[in-house]
Amino acid sequence: MTTLYLNEQQSIVKKRDEYLVVQYPDKQKREVPLIKISQVVVTGDVTLTTPALHMLLEAGVEVCFLSLHGHFRGRLSPPVAKNVFLRRAQFQAHIDPERALQVAGACVKGKLDNMRTMLLRANRQLQDKAVGDAAEAIRCMVAEIPRASKVGVLLGIEGNASASYFSVFGKLLRGPMTFTRRSRRPPTDPINAMLSLGYTMLTQQVMGAIQIVGLDPYLGFLHQPRQGRPALALDLMEEFRPIIVDSVVLNIVNHRILTERDFYQELGAVYLKPEARKTFYAKFEERLQEELLHPYFHYRTDYRRCLEMQVRLLGKWLTSDIPFYIPLSTR
Repeated sequence: MTTLYLNEQQSIVKKRDEYLVVQYPDKQKREVPLIKISQVVVTGDVTLTTPALHMLLEAGVEVCFLSLHGHFRGRLSPPVAKNVFLRRAQFQAHIDPERALQVAGACVKGKLDNMRTMLLRANRQLQDKAVGDAAEAIRCMVAEIPRASKVGVLLGIEGNASASYFSVFGKLLRGPMTFTRRSRRPPTDPINAMLSLGYTMLTQQVMGAIQIVGLDPYLGFLHQPRQGRPALALDLMEEFRPIIVDSVVLNIVNHRILTERDFYQELGAVYLKPEARKTFYAKFEERLQEELLHPYFHYRTDYRRCLEMQVRLLGKWLTSDIPFYIPLSTR
């Protein structure tokens, strides 16, 4: 099961039996079996017919809509799981300061552990003192997490660790593309453009996993609820940011898969060109399908499955089936 990325502008997607038929502007067609699709991501001016949408929803496949520049616009989702008891447990944990702090701390720890792992892996070859110092600083911040008395303190720890991580992220890059600092709104260089697009796509993958399990994606523990903010998805994606999105960006840059010619600037913001977006989507999908030995269950699975497994672990913690929520930390 994979994500179908619809990126070719002015394409039309129709239903034929148990297939999606993508008709491109040059009249060429591509047929995609429904059984192979777990999610559809639509970028820009692509039309899905009503029968195609109905077929996707009946099969439990969600459709995510992005702007031409990769900004999230909305999603069309099948009915959520009807486990009201699980959602009630989620709401009860949210209003319990101790329990909310416990899972928020786990989310921060998972992110910091994986950022540190990324730096240590790269520094085996680089042997750069600044990278080593950043990894050590993050290790020290991990030690501060159990002493945090409220979520605001955890957010401060996470912010400081991210600052240390991104202060040396550019040293992990090989080639002409450079990175000096993280800029989100808007992304001001090719590296930030890829990071922002990747984090948007990762959020949607986590949202899909949350929908499958039956939790409320808008009620989180580390990120506080706001109108339209998928707080729980933002919580659970933290531990996956370095090992999925950052890893994809490093792979693309260090292997010269994309260059600065694959980006364009508009009103001070930098975006990927359409063909470059296709390449980025493909590399992102490859990473989701990449297998690893799960550090806790000790069997091989892919990263997409790990996303759902983490949501299910959170559900088990919410219903008191396990004593702790354990984030996915790689080595």
